[in-house]
Amino acid sequence: MGKVTGFLEIDRQTAKYQPASDRIRHFREFTIRMSDPEVQKQAARCMDCGIPYCHGPTGCPIHNQIPDWNDLVYNDRWEEAIINLHTTNNFPEFTGRICPAPCEEACVLNLEDAPVTIKTIEQALADKAYEMGFIVPQPVAEKTGRSVAIIGSGPAGLAAAQQLGRAGHEVHVYERESRPGGLLRFGIPDFKMEKHFIDRRVEQMEGEGVTFHCGVNVGVDIPVDDLIKDHDAVLYCGGSETPREVGLPGADLVGVHDAMPYLVQQNKRVARESIDSTGWPSPPIMAGGKRVVVIGGGDTASDCVGTAFRQGAVRVTQLDIRPQPPEKEDKLAVWPYWATKMRTSSSQAEGARREFQVGTLELIGENGILAGVKCCKVDEKRKPIAGTEFIIRADLVFVAIGFRGPGEDSVLSDLGERLEINTDFRGSKNVVADDRSYKSTVDKLWVAGDVRRGQSLVVWAIREGRQAARAIDLELMGSTNLPR
Repeated sequence: MGKVTGFLEIDRQTAKYQPASDRIRHFREFTIRMSDPEVQKQAARCMDCGIPYCHGPTGCPIHNQIPDWNDLVYNDRWEEAIINLHTTNNFPEFTGRICPAPCEEACVLNLEDAPVTIKTIEQALADKAYEMGFIVPQPVAEKTGRSVAIIGSGPAGLAAAQQLGRAGHEVHVYERESRPGGLLRFGIPDFKMEKHFIDRRVEQMEGEGVTFHCGVNVGVDIPVDDLIKDHDAVLYCGGSETPREVGLPGADLVGVHDAMPYLVQQNKRVARESIDSTGWPSPPIMAGGKRVVVIGGGDTASDCVGTAFRQGAVRVTQLDIRPQPPEKEDKLAVWPYWATKMRTSSSQAEGARREFQVGTLELIGENGILAGVKCCKVDEKRKPIAGTEFIIRADLVFVAIGFRGPGEDSVLSDLGERLEINTDFRGSKNVVADDRSYKSTVDKLWVAGDVRRGQSLVVWAIREGRQAARAIDLELMGSTNLPR
């Protein structure tokens, strides 16, 4: 415990943002970093609870030892702190930026609405570790002679690759897109996480012996069976990328798009890459000077909102079928679990108009071109309420209502019925594998990440990649030193 009375003496402080009027003019990160002493003061607020809910099953899925590295940060022991953090999390600079921080919801101080700023401290610790030269390649002294192929280089694939490389295996990562990172690179906007953070992790992993093969769509360019034949194990981390269908009249109008092609295109532009090279084919989409409606209430919808503002949209409206949540939750009823309460993302705070408990009835067009969105209020069962219909004028609509499983034109289509698929409670089609062995129904093929568990958080993807790496190492070697 850093400072015994820290939580009594020090107020919660979070990193500040650039003003919305400034940050919508660019696609760079806009968080204003806290100074090291400020970060250390926030770490001093950690109570070192007898039961640390922050890294238990209700808090951090990857079980970061949060009180431990808070204490180390407070005591200016940055190198020991990053070593501790890396024992559970391969990429704290990713999670410190884009994780929604369930750990803070589970913090005991959240009972007083003033949890420790765990996410801010984690990001600051990772960035400080790079500045001080603590994060370098860690190549192994002796190789095992075993080879593993990983399909997909999102957070699950990257975490598994690093773990398996450090176990001494020869690791080859196959990525459909032009550069590694999966949707970390091409789905999450740069204003939330700049991509040089991925580049330097890839550089570290290459220094540890991991080989990346980009622009290779496994199942199309290379048969999956060839990888299975050429390697001792294959791990499929393809993610959940098939968008849910909106199923509305007018969905084929010009100006109606799924969210992900739009976000991928803009990330390609920021990276100065051709948008024609994307694996998400779509005509060029720009929101400049247009009225935009985003259907959906999650993170992807929020990313569309922020991107549209930066492209110069004149108005952005976000439609959420759920009721407007309360401003404050009943702590005694939900803590330490994630609470349903009113949350406003940085993108929504840039000027979005938010409509709650609204259903979309129809997309209206003129001469085949989108002109508006017909909506209505819905009841508690999400059924339309008669007489509440209204129309929102729109030039662009982005559908961001989630994903229903992995892409079906690559690994799934190549393996066909040999690869068992099930449908979860959300209607997502996921590859069947348990969370201990991570083995699929195809010999020598393991599965991890969203392709197995369905659409989820980056922290869950990292956890699954790490656990699958351990399962593979155990299978290949008979024993393993990799942590679960």
